[in-house]
Amino acid sequence: MSTDSDRAQRGIQSIEVGGQLLRALVHHGRPMALKDLAREAEMSPAKAHPYMVSFGRLGLIEQDRTSGHYLLGPLALQLGLISLQQANPVHVATPLIAELAQQIGQTVAIAVWGDRGATIVRLAESPAPLHVNMRHGTVFSLTNTASGRLFGAYLDPAVVQRLLEEERQRERKGITDPPQRGMPPVQPLPSWKDFEVQLQEVRKRGLSRSEGEILPGVSAMSAPAFDHTGAIVLAVTAIGPAAIFDTRWDGEIAMALKACADQVSQRLGAISSKP
Repeated sequence: MSTDSDRAQRGIQSIEVGGQLLRALVHHGRPMALKDLAREAEMSPAKAHPYMVSFGRLGLIEQDRTSGHYLLGPLALQLGLISLQQANPVHVATPLIAELAQQIGQTVAIAVWGDRGATIVRLAESPAPLHVNMRHGTVFSLTNTASGRLFGAYLDPAVVQRLLEEERQRERKGITDPPQRGMPPVQPLPSWKDFEVQLQEVRKRGLSRSEGEILPGVSAMSAPAFDHTGAIVLAVTAIGPAAIFDTRWDGEIAMALKACADQVSQRLGAISSKP
């Protein structure tokens, strides 16, 4: 005898089967012929056609009168827009960084761009006994942190150049904090030309890293998450002791950060650059 739990979990197979046609249409991102849709959904065109008729009546798809190809309809577009309006980047990313911290054994932070720069808004502590303590509200330097350079690489260059100049003016006026005992000496700010070379490297790698720039023996790597417009919305940043932190561009931490940030981007409607 079926329980209430069994009934609650039972789906409607025909809807799931037809949904494969919608998945194919979304995956390809362009109008498709019925035979191509059917092949992607692993069914015959004769079987696929009734589903497309029903989806058309609901407004989920529509058919181009000239080519006969199918594309997403007005209801699908409305659902997408509503979903994007409801998606909060930090809310989407928060449960993912807890899993990531456990996976890589390092502290993981979510940073967003604020009035003073890249700012920590969420933290997931490392499960390891040896880890780096960070605080909510910490603001990362634009030029000598992984998170700062990451945002610098993907924000409007005019905005980044202006921020760099403002930081330079504060340095000239002596409005910067002197290095504390045991801390590395404050490095002079790079020229815009030199900084742009660093930012190009970040864009090339799709990652940013820092090795002992802020604290001796502390490393960090950061990966970007984007929204449906292609704008960077947050950084997923791992921070840990250099002795146990893999900073290789193709290392475990780098790959895990990218996968996590890509998952956030996908949920926010970003178009994947993967083939």
